[in-house]
Amino acid sequence: MSRSPRFLRLTAALLTVAALAGTSACGSGSSSQSAQDTVAADTLTVATGEPAYEPWVIDNKPESGKGYESALIYAIADKLGYSKKQVTWKRTTFDAAIAPGTKDWDLNIQQFSITDQRKKAVDFSPSYYNPTQSIVVRGDSKYASATSLNDFKGATIGAMVGTTSYDYAKQKLSSDVQTFNDNATLAQALDADQIDALVMDTPAAVNVVTSSQVKNGKVVGQIPGSEDKQGMGIVLPKDSPLTSKVSKALNELKKDGTLEKLQNTWLKAYTTDIPTLK
Repeated sequence: MSRSPRFLRLTAALLTVAALAGTSACGSGSSSQSAQDTVAADTLTVATGEPAYEPWVIDNKPESGKGYESALIYAIADKLGYSKKQVTWKRTTFDAAIAPGTKDWDLNIQQFSITDQRKKAVDFSPSYYNPTQSIVVRGDSKYASATSLNDFKGATIGAMVGTTSYDYAKQKLSSDVQTFNDNATLAQALDADQIDALVMDTPAAVNVVTSSQVKNGKVVGQIPGSEDKQGMGIVLPKDSPLTSKVSKALNELKKDGTLEKLQNTWLKAYTTDIPTLK
């Protein structure tokens, strides 16, 4: 039995509606899945420290894109398809960022050394920088002329708690290292003569001197063998869907020379002509 033209038109219309509904549902599912990659839809939420220090972030304003870590985040965001306006910044402590648990950010960048222990709680990108550790003293102290680690026997050493700097200070300088919650209070302690020397990654060490956080401060030298082999990585929540994407973006920036250019722009002045102690 043949179908009437009206019946055929109605059937075709219904099929078209059904197809459009299916397409809409698939699109909605894709959009929802994409939104689940980040804590806020169409936004990349990035955390850093409070304060954020130079040369990693200039003037404590990560949104400016100035400073090595700030500039790097915007380069990665671009690779991921986010405009500068779609990047939102917030602040966290260092310890909270690498502790287990739910996070309210997508990426966290504040000179986190990649370690196997930390990988149990959070994800890491590949390394974006492999720093060394340096020692800062007051220019008028007896340690200002130090040329070897042995010259620091008996010195009171300080470092930020839970960092690679602390590990090297304890391994190379003293079994009794005074700890501080952040680099600002660490620098204040040295400036106030509460400690004799501090250990920081080399760019940060140079910054506390050039910015006069330690008045009449001096970077006496780098700790031999202190280059961080695993390097610094961007932290992501454990099993984040963004981990592979951020890792791919960072590797592309290494391959195309962008990472080296950013290091030359923001870090070279902080790492050149620093002697290595014996």
